Amino acid sequence: MTSAPDLWHHYGRARAGKDRAVPDTFFWNWDQDAGPGPEVLGDLTGRRVGDLGAGAARHAAHLAAHHQPAQITAVDASPAQHAIAADLYAHLAPRLRIALSDAVSHLHETPGTYDVLYSVFGALDFTDPRKTLPAAATALKPGGRLVYSTLAHYLSGAPAKPEPAPGTISARTADGETTTMSRWVLQEHVWANLLAEAGFTKITSSVLPAAADGPRTADTLLMSAYRPS
Repeated sequence: MTSAPDLWHHYGRARAGKDRAVPDTFFWNWDQDAGPGPEVLGDLTGRRVGDLGAGAARHAAHLAAHHQPAQITAVDASPAQHAIAADLYAHLAPRLRIALSDAVSHLHETPGTYDVLYSVFGALDFTDPRKTLPAAATALKPGGRLVYSTLAHYLSGAPAKPEPAPGTISARTADGETTTMSRWVLQEHVWANLLAEAGFTKITSSVLPAAADGPRTADTLLMSAYRPS
């Protein structure tokens, strides 16, 4: 963990105050309103699952409550998000474990642990994929699978980057000061190349179009890959 400011202090806080339910649905798309759901991950019964950059752990809570994994670990580096997740869903333990850690450190500490790793606009968006993807390959069991959704283009409409470099987006510190953070919004072939370099095989991708136009909506890129058996 680092002493960097928690730039996720405000995210989801208002919703957490009024919506404490375990979600009935799980979507991969940016607008969280349509398209494929947890079936993309396959049968999770009895499997070890990790959510990378889980935020308030709503997706992880859905899987824990409705899909019978042996255990799902919701990993997030933000103390604020960890606290919100624990407040909302600690009652789902031990099937749901809520872990305060950056994704790369957690993955290096859990080699060969997971059957499935996934991220919904989470750690794969906000951590250098040249670090995250090799760490994910290490943490997966042989034959294990990684699935993640990410922006297919910037929310501004600007195209995804043709090289593995981050863009800069606005953020707020806990005391409300404006600052910036890095976000990796990469073209499909760039993600595929990075996955292959990290040792993944059977790499597939699909684009989930936004249901409507708007200033804060975007198409979604859904990536899937496997650690070789």
